[in-house]
Amino acid sequence: MRLKSDIFVSSLLRRVFAVGGYAAVLRKGAQEAGAIFIRQRSRFGIETLYAPAPQNFFEDEADTSRKFEIRLQNAEVDHIDSALSSEIRFDPDCWIVEIELDDCDGLFEVVAAEDSPRR
Repeated sequence: MRLKSDIFVSSLLRRVFAVGGYAAVLRKGAQEAGAIFIRQRSRFGIETLYAPAPQNFFEDEADTSRKFEIRLQNAEVDHIDSALSSEIRFDPDCWIVEIELDDCDGLFEVVAAEDSPRR
């Protein structure tokens, strides 16, 4: 069973604060299994949007981790806002977490397109 969304978000917030960053929940979603979107703001005024990774990144059913993909990288605020608005229309139970940190390596698992298993 995968970690509940609210527990994952709480853990993420604590890890961000532990490394000296700032984090906030912009939108609360379903506690059990709401999709989580992470909006990373850098001090340079650009943002990166992380979205839940597609199911093909999960090799077996025993994999209960949460994985993310980069949906938009080094984007302007308006592009991120537009993408999140679309996601909310599609899934009103989603979570949106904002973190202000230049480097979020190690805070959550990010998969790359080339990591996708071959079919």
